[in-house]
Amino acid sequence: MSQRVESSAGYVLHSRPYLESSLLVDLLTLEHGRISVVARGARRPRSRLRSSLQPFQALQLGWHGRHELKNLGAVEGVEVQPPLGGTALLCGLYVNELLQRLLQPEEPCPRLFLYYRYVLNELQLGQDIEGALRTFEHQLLDELGFGLGLAGLDARMTYSFLPQRGLVPAVEGMYRYSGQHLLAIAEDRYEDVEVRRSAKRLMREALAELLGERPLNSRLLFTRIKE
Repeated sequence: MSQRVESSAGYVLHSRPYLESSLLVDLLTLEHGRISVVARGARRPRSRLRSSLQPFQALQLGWHGRHELKNLGAVEGVEVQPPLGGTALLCGLYVNELLQRLLQPEEPCPRLFLYYRYVLNELQLGQDIEGALRTFEHQLLDELGFGLGLAGLDARMTYSFLPQRGLVPAVEGMYRYSGQHLLAIAEDRYEDVEVRRSAKRLMREALAELLGERPLNSRLLFTRIKE
């Protein structure tokens, strides 16, 4: 069945050259989740699309098509945000790559869309980037149906994370998470440095199970820059 969407809130996750003068663009949209579109002629020097299809900018987008790969229609900027730079830019690329890799096409995720806007706002402010990233990763895992099993834990116990099982009472020889830290993570409270450290490790373990063996390009880039 042919789909035609006249206008939907969305963001560019990633774009790459397609054919001679076009772009293949992955979008995160409010009503339709992740959408892949062809932006025809977007690589031509005078194309309006070339300057409009920038990541981290709020857009109103239209598209149409019968298949999974749609044809991009109208594109209109909603507001112009200053470009991200430095650590904020690398973190934004990381968030975009997670969505591009893990979201199934055309599955609505309006709640996650709002958390995406939240994390972009925090990256712009630059005040609590780490807390914002942990919150977003947590909410992304929930959206994917990969709950961490944080409800009902005992603050006095310690736990380990096992692939395909999640959090279980501490296992000998494996990393141990404080129950108190895990309860703070359940509520996305990351003021404490030790909670942040536990959350970073836990999210990385959980996401690794979903991402498989292929590394994240954004993480490799961050490692190279720090060296």
